[in-house]
Amino acid sequence: MRRFGHLRLLEHAKLQPMSTDSILVFGASGHAKVVIDIIEQQSLWHIVGLIDSYKNPGTKLMGYEVLGAEACVPDLMTRHNLAGAIIAIGDNWIRHQVVQRAVSDAPGLAFVNAIHPTARVARDVQLGKGVVIMPGVTINPGSRIGDFCFVNTNASVDHDNTLEPFSCVQPNAATGGNVRLGAHSVISMGANVIQGVSIGEHTIIGAGSTVLHDIPDRVIAYGTPCRVIRSREPGQARADGISKNESNNAFHGRNNYEHCKR
Repeated sequence: MRRFGHLRLLEHAKLQPMSTDSILVFGASGHAKVVIDIIEQQSLWHIVGLIDSYKNPGTKLMGYEVLGAEACVPDLMTRHNLAGAIIAIGDNWIRHQVVQRAVSDAPGLAFVNAIHPTARVARDVQLGKGVVIMPGVTINPGSRIGDFCFVNTNASVDHDNTLEPFSCVQPNAATGGNVRLGAHSVISMGANVIQGVSIGEHTIIGAGSTVLHDIPDRVIAYGTPCRVIRSREPGQARADGISKNESNNAFHGRNNYEHCKR
C-alpha cells in the first residue's frame, strides 16, 4: 500500500497572511522563478534566500540571494528561525534526491506548499507537503495530491484523482475522474487522460498524448491513442534531454559549509 505523508484538508477560508514566517527556496533556475512568484502572491511566507549547489553564494534570482548548498541549511535554520522550505525543482527525480539530502542534513526541516491565488482547489482536496500548484490550475473534489507534487499552469485534475509523491502534471494537461498517477511520473504538456486510467511509477506520458488505457511502470508512452514506446529506469533521460548521469550529479556541487554565505 502506498502512503501519503502529511496529507491535510485544504481550507482556504482559514489561510491568513503570515509573511513574517521565513522559508528557504531550494533551486535557482527558471522553475524557481515561477515558485517564487507564487510565494510572493500568496503573502504567507518571507523568503530568506535560495539553496543551490551550482550557483555561487551571493548570486541573485528575482532579488533573492543564493546562500549556499544543503549543508548550509542547519545553520540557516538556527539563525533565521525558519518555518520551513520548498523545493523549486521541476525534475521529479532530482527533486526526490534533493529532498533526501535536505532531510539528511537538516532532519527538523519542514516543507511548505505554494498555491497560486488563481488556482481553484476544492475544499476537500488533500494535499501533502512541499506541493506546488501553479496559476490557473483546477483540482476537483476528492483528489489527493501527494508529497512534493507539482500541478503546472492551467492543468486540470478532475474528481477523485490520486497523484502519488514526486509526480507532476504539466501545463494544459487534463485528467478525467478517478485517474491514478504513479510516483515520479509525468503527464506532459497538453496530454489528456480519460477517466479511470492508472499510470505507473517512473513513467512519462508524452506531450499532446491521449491516454485511453492503463500505462505500466517505467515506460515512455505517447501518441493518440497513447502507446508504450520504450522502457526507462528511474532518473533516466528526461524528455528535455537531461541524462541520468547529469541528473545524479545535480546538486552535488559545492555541498559544504565553507561555501555558505555568512
